[in-house]
Amino acid sequence: MDQDNFDKIIERSLAIRKKYHELEVQQNGKEWTLEQDALAYLTDAGLVGRDVMSHETAWPKKNSAEELEHKLGENIWWLIVLADRTGIDIKEALDQFLTKTENLFS
Repeated sequence: MDQDNFDKIIERSLAIRKKYHELEVQQNGKEWTLEQDALAYLTDAGLVGRDVMSHETAWPKKNSAEELEHKLGENIWWLIVLADRTGIDIKEALDQFLTKTENLFS
C-alpha cells in the first residue's frame, strides 16, 4: 500500500467516524467518549477471535470468512480512530513499531 492510499484510508476512516458521532448525538444527545470508542474496539477485537475460531471450524458460524474480513477491516478502522482521538500519528506509530521490530531480527 502506498503512502497516498494509506492517507486516503485514514481520511475515509475519520469521515465515517464523524458520521457516527452525528448519529450518536442524534440518538443519545452526545458523542461517544474516547473510553466508549476503546470499549467498542475491544468488543470488535474479541469478535475477531471468535471469527477466527469459526474460520478454523472450532466455532460454528455462517459466513465466517465474510464476517472475519469485515471485522479485520473494522478493527483497523477503530485503531485509526483511536490514534486520531489520542493525538497519535498512526502512520508514524506503525513505522516506528515496524522499524523497532525489524531491528530485533537484524
